[in-house]
Amino acid sequence: MGDEVDEIVDAWRHERPELDLSPLQILSRVSRLADVLDERRTAAFVEHGLQTHEFDVLSALRRSGGEFEMTAGELCVATHVTSGTMTSRLDRLVARKLVIRRPDPGDGRLVQVRLTTLGRKRVDAAFEALLESEKGLIEDITEERREELAGALRDLLAATDR
Repeated sequence: MGDEVDEIVDAWRHERPELDLSPLQILSRVSRLADVLDERRTAAFVEHGLQTHEFDVLSALRRSGGEFEMTAGELCVATHVTSGTMTSRLDRLVARKLVIRRPDPGDGRLVQVRLTTLGRKRVDAAFEALLESEKGLIEDITEERREELAGALRDLLAATDR
């Protein structure tokens, strides 16, 4: 059973048989899947009143456990954004009462950000909707194939760090 990528690869193979098309076989599918995932994630988050970048901040706090609190700098690292970007994101989340921000008691130069009860409920509901949506994408793949796929994608992602 072929797909659109097979058709593209076949056309290139006909036109440029001397080229190794293996990157196209994998990365074109990854690119198409990324588009599908972006759409599904956006829908799951919008359903719960969140934008993707808001979910990123809230979920970083939620995963931190304990008091669900991190410094603004830690959130920048966890979500791969600059401090200026994080400041504007936190301003919005504070205004929506999804997080609170306060000076660090041990170091006044730091800002602590804590998930509110409302923020926790919102991120938990959005995360559950996300998992349900994404579960549908992999339900026809055996557990063994899922593990193989996860391993291959882990290797591919690690290669981007080199």
